[in-house]
Amino acid sequence: MMGTLSPFHNSTTEALAGTASDLATEQQLHLALNDGRRIPQLGLGVWQTPADQTAEIVRHAVKAGYLSVDTATIYRNEEGVGQGLAGHPGVFLTTKLWNEDQGYDSTLRAFDTSARKLGREVIDLYLIHWPAPAKGLYVDSWRAMVRLREEGRIRSIGVSNFGETHLTRIMDETGVVPVVNQIELHPSFQQRGLRAFHERHDIRTESWSPLGQGKGLSDPKIQEVARKHGKTAAQVVIRWHLESGLIVIPKSATPSRIDENIDVFDFDLDGEDMALIGSLDSASGRIGPDPETANF
Repeated sequence: MMGTLSPFHNSTTEALAGTASDLATEQQLHLALNDGRRIPQLGLGVWQTPADQTAEIVRHAVKAGYLSVDTATIYRNEEGVGQGLAGHPGVFLTTKLWNEDQGYDSTLRAFDTSARKLGREVIDLYLIHWPAPAKGLYVDSWRAMVRLREEGRIRSIGVSNFGETHLTRIMDETGVVPVVNQIELHPSFQQRGLRAFHERHDIRTESWSPLGQGKGLSDPKIQEVARKHGKTAAQVVIRWHLESGLIVIPKSATPSRIDENIDVFDFDLDGEDMALIGSLDSASGRIGPDPETANF
């Protein structure tokens, strides 16, 4: 069974106490992972964040109340993330193994490089970024990650962009279930079938491009819900992810939007709102590459 979501803390007393960032930190949810650990449900994504700006952006996000940051080798900004998180060892940190580094020994070396750049001896969550099935190496990479976890170098291990076939193979061949599968997921592409598979196997679903790269924020239905709650379209969509039990990592390099994206703990979507956003799902809504055929 999936872990139970922690309750919101929305009392008037708490709302009057502390700064906005204190309130955001207090109200954030943590989700239980299948290895007994917990992950903040809302985090900052730094895909396409310029390396020379990353440290400052991450520092701002931490001050705003973010409890997790998601990066990757291929983002080429791990050093900036590490600099931005210096002095904040409690912030949950995720990074990812790039495709060209797949393989048992090369995974071990790639992890060492990432940990050094990030300035941490132990990483909270390490993911295989893509299955890259044509390489045929993702199971070997998974075995290396299991070893790193057993050695205490990684607290939790997971995957990204894996389909049911890829997930089934690593689970069958190693007996180790990923804690997370990070996949493209937004109102226009809701991945209900894969999410149901995750649910059956106690794998958390994490959404990348949770705002659909902004393409769906002008949709009349989302705008209607935003007006109803006096919130922005982005805040409504982030709230939809949270209430759907998803881990969500909106990316922004703009301080005001970073602040906006975490200001989502003072309202709730009702059943009508959720149904309205649910109706936006489309089989053709994918923006990024198809993991079944992507071999970059």
